[in-house]
Amino acid sequence: MKYRALGNSGLQVSEIGFGAWGIGGLVQDSSAYGPTDDKVSQQALAAAFDAGVTFYDTAALYGYGHSEELLGKTFRTVRDQIVLSTKAGYVNFSGVQDFSPGFLRTSLEASLRRLQTEYVDVFQLHDPPIDLLKNDNTIMAALETLQNEGKIRVIGISTRSPMDSLTAVEQLGFKSIQVNFNMVDQRAIEVGLFDACRTHGVGIIARTPLCFGFLTGKYAADDDYAEGDHRRKWKREQIELWADAYKLFRAELGNEVLQTNAQIALRYVLSFAEVSTTIPGMLTEDHVSENVTASGLGPFSPSLLADFAGIYGQHSFFAK
Repeated sequence: MKYRALGNSGLQVSEIGFGAWGIGGLVQDSSAYGPTDDKVSQQALAAAFDAGVTFYDTAALYGYGHSEELLGKTFRTVRDQIVLSTKAGYVNFSGVQDFSPGFLRTSLEASLRRLQTEYVDVFQLHDPPIDLLKNDNTIMAALETLQNEGKIRVIGISTRSPMDSLTAVEQLGFKSIQVNFNMVDQRAIEVGLFDACRTHGVGIIARTPLCFGFLTGKYAADDDYAEGDHRRKWKREQIELWADAYKLFRAELGNEVLQTNAQIALRYVLSFAEVSTTIPGMLTEDHVSENVTASGLGPFSPSLLADFAGIYGQHSFFAK
């Protein structure tokens, strides 16, 4: 496993992180990728730690805290060897949000109990309306208070779009941003986000590197999805656009490439030095084994990245 700096925050993170949304499972009306088995989830977490994964990304929303509970149970004896990131702001899976200072404090303190720790390394606002942050300075003040109390090391934000991330970096002073980035979603490059993060010393947590699993090549356009899998609610047009997209990029590598589709997708994301870590969702030990291998494969060449950019520019990967 290779490690990178999270911008100029002072934190070092494994370049392959563990996206812990999925292990939250199905609790009340929560959704992720269908039913899970806690024993299997904890085995995956332990395998990741053994493989050198130090960065774990979760949220109070994931399984309404169940994801955090699993992390707390698994890592309570090795807390000083990992970097924990969690989020606050969502009240439920219906999309209701609350970023008031009181809610953020209550959410963080509940997360700390579930994670069995006295602090989180990165505390992220969970997809807030960016104009709210621009117009309400009590939110950042509340986060800074929690940071001064030692409950947060780095204040971060998970954004709805790369443009929101750009605003968070250039206007709001965040030192860690989480944003969608993968071969079929290169908007972060298009809007100049990577350049801005490099200039301002901001760490990038790249989420959806496998595009919700579609860049693995394991999901067909006509697949059915389990109850509780959020992809079950998607437009068929979007699924069709993403189901075969991996073939376009894999074709550029030739027929003798031994890497899996997932490893190719992760290698692409890690080819950009501005990315501090990427967080594929991992549910099993097999997922861990496959994904962490990408760390040792090295970046793609500039010419191949240019080819990938060309493919992206020639196709529409988002349903209207």
